[in-house]
Amino acid sequence: MAVTGWLESLRTAEKTALLQDGRRKVHYLFPDGKEMAEEYDEKTGELLVRKWRVKSALGALGQWQIEVGEPALPGAGSLGSEFIKEDNANVSVLSWICLLQPIFMRKDTKMSFQWRIRNLPYPKDVYSVCVDQKERCIVVRTTNKKYYKKFSIPDLDRYQLPLDESSLSFAHANCTLIISYQKPKEVLAAESELQKELKKVKTAHSSDGDCKTQ
Repeated sequence: MAVTGWLESLRTAEKTALLQDGRRKVHYLFPDGKEMAEEYDEKTGELLVRKWRVKSALGALGQWQIEVGEPALPGAGSLGSEFIKEDNANVSVLSWICLLQPIFMRKDTKMSFQWRIRNLPYPKDVYSVCVDQKERCIVVRTTNKKYYKKFSIPDLDRYQLPLDESSLSFAHANCTLIISYQKPKEVLAAESELQKELKKVKTAHSSDGDCKTQ
């Protein structure tokens, strides 16, 4: 029922779409004034970006809050994209990156919710990744007590689905901890239905400029 409820909210939201630079950008405006913007890979349909914006009590627009996609790196400028490249050959650069503060981001795949925490140099056996059922979140900690983080899965909250420890896995490579949570069948079905719905939205084409509703 909850799955249907959220899917219906997406269906009834006011939507505009723009095809630009190989991305299908969709803007949602909900009845309460809340906005959601998503970007999909035009060819694969993979979700690349999801962000939210709400109005303040005085009606002013707030800042976009990123749920999925690259986080904004204050002061990084054009160097940001360089930091995310995995370079096995250049050990000295990799070591220097590992001295930076951890960077947390979500980057989903078709079948899984996925998070990456960069700049974590410790070996895999130092990490513990588990589900906290009481707080409905995932908890990451290290045995050396150098890193601790907990985060929720908003999709499961919106669909009101339980968290399953067996769906959780993680890997570590190039100073990056990669956490995956297999999407429940209900989410996969809802995402498939949403893609069908988005195909009905009239899409503008542009080679430059952003969708004017964002």
